Amino acid sequence: MTTPNHNSDTKQPSNPSMNTAANVNSLEHQQDDSLDAKFNVPATDLNQLRQKIDKVDGEILQLISNRAKLAQEVADYKKQHKEPNDSEGGANPIFYRPEREAQVLKNIMQRNQASDSPISDEKMARLFREIMSVCLDLEAPQKIAFLGPVGTFTHGAALKHFGKAATTVPLTTITDVFREVEAKTAAYGVVPVENSSEGVVNHTLDGFLSSSLKIIGEVELPIHQNFLVAEHTKLDSLSRIYSHQQSLAQCRHWLDVNYPNVERVQVSSNGEAAKRLKHEWHSAAIAGDVAVAEYGLHKLHANIEDNPNNSTRFLIIGHEAIAPSGQDKTSILVSAPNKAGALLEILKPFSQHGVSLTSIETRPERPNKWAYVFFIDMEGHIEDDKVRMAIDAVRPLVKEVRILGSYPKAVI
Repeated sequence: MTTPNHNSDTKQPSNPSMNTAANVNSLEHQQDDSLDAKFNVPATDLNQLRQKIDKVDGEILQLISNRAKLAQEVADYKKQHKEPNDSEGGANPIFYRPEREAQVLKNIMQRNQASDSPISDEKMARLFREIMSVCLDLEAPQKIAFLGPVGTFTHGAALKHFGKAATTVPLTTITDVFREVEAKTAAYGVVPVENSSEGVVNHTLDGFLSSSLKIIGEVELPIHQNFLVAEHTKLDSLSRIYSHQQSLAQCRHWLDVNYPNVERVQVSSNGEAAKRLKHEWHSAAIAGDVAVAEYGLHKLHANIEDNPNNSTRFLIIGHEAIAPSGQDKTSILVSAPNKAGALLEILKPFSQHGVSLTSIETRPERPNKWAYVFFIDMEGHIEDDKVRMAIDAVRPLVKEVRILGSYPKAVI
């Protein structure tokens, strides 16, 4: 937010460090004045605009403070009127409500679209995402486990979904994320499930075979790769480029054209690639925007991926069953008998009840030999009549149907 300008008759502080800050502020105003003169902007008009901005900033500040106080009242209400935990029948208050947040963000985007705002709907929603993140932190700080290390796309997905006020904890493996959430050491987890170029992440699907956790949300993240260097990197002496195997593959053509003779070194993650630049002057890394901020790197080339439409879908895992938001998905796990036409029998009820399937994946049903389970995603919520009836029609045809979760579709 813009800091309100101090009037000339404001008493100056006696603290030397504050005097230094005042001198810097004065210098900035002198620079602003010189720019105003250069572009022939009347000083009086510009000062009036700045005063209007200061007034609006004050109003925004008060409104955000009011919203934060209401969030605290919500927290107090939930503590006094504890809601049952659907997954365990306990009485712990649930502070994070994905369906409620999805409804708020969609409403913000619709209202922004209907206004004359120069800000895009998505950017406006992102602003409110951060406000909501801070308010949720006032209600109950949220610890979020994610597939690390820091600076990876999964880290970016966690921040996109929960906001920067959430406490994010990097873990080494997808299995570790499941275990952390199962043990309630973390409230929720973020794991990758599918990339539009590379396909499904099998380790995530396998995690649900042995876990009772539910899917409570999803994040869709455009995958933009950047060519990163450190402040001390000598660009004329580059001899090594670090990145994850998939990122190197996704940028193969660009690298062939721009750095054909530089060694490409595969590392465990893009975060690890970015981290290595701290101690090397002859290396570069390929990673996303989060790594730039986390490791203080310079983005020498942006969006170097060969496929600009590449994106990854992430799942939010937790314990609770989620109420309908109005625009939802449902994921199920189906264990089918090993016989001809089994998959066709499973799919037929969804067609008959008008349920649109968005994804079907197959994984081995361990420890059984040559037996398989199907992971099926569909549009709609388990409380929708057509979804419920379609799933009920599948149950007598198979060995098991497990509802992995109904959850809001990704909003931003």
